[in-house]
Amino acid sequence: MKILVVEDNESVCSMLEMFFMKEGYEGTFVHNGQDGFDRFNKEKWDVIIVDWMLPVMDGISLCRKIRELSQVPIIMLTAKDSESDQVLGLEMGADDYVTKPFSPLTLMARIKAVTRRYQNEATEKEESHVVTSQCFRISKDSREVFYNGQPLTNLTPKEFDLLYYFVKNPKQVFSREQLLDRVWGYQFYGDERTVDVHIKRLRKKIGTPEQPLIHTVWGIGYKFDEMVAGNEG
Repeated sequence: MKILVVEDNESVCSMLEMFFMKEGYEGTFVHNGQDGFDRFNKEKWDVIIVDWMLPVMDGISLCRKIRELSQVPIIMLTAKDSESDQVLGLEMGADDYVTKPFSPLTLMARIKAVTRRYQNEATEKEESHVVTSQCFRISKDSREVFYNGQPLTNLTPKEFDLLYYFVKNPKQVFSREQLLDRVWGYQFYGDERTVDVHIKRLRKKIGTPEQPLIHTVWGIGYKFDEMVAGNEG
């Protein structure tokens, strides 16, 4: 597995290099955002790990530029743990974030999870990946969403995946752990806050406060139901 790490902290790079060697990963390390973008363009990568705070070009800008060209999995390293910062990183195209200080074992699990999910998507052989509902028509192949007959174009990659899974499985209640496993592929390694951030953001783009489409089932998780009225917190 080829991993590009864009991180200016040499001690973090040394730590990751040691763990990559143990896992048999091929790690390449660069120390500013512009060099990271240049290196991204020269080779094919399985995962890219990007630090938020970088010289020359910050991690958010780098993530956005990469996502304009590729769907390669991106994990963001950040010392920022506020919800607004997490949302910004996810909106720019990151698949996940890991908050510093972090356990290398946690990062290794995240790497395996995002690559497993992307590999599974690449090898699926189903002829049709179109799901429909009262409000939606979603094509997994073309990544197109039609909401009440109009194209919905402002979804991030993970918001698309989450909405597709909900519409494909209407009225079923899923715990945060189940969503992490089935949408993110984390199994037991995911951070539940990742689900909550995406749900909150997705709710702002579909439905209304009076007629929400994604419902909280208190003490359990979430479900998608176009027929249930109510005000969700």
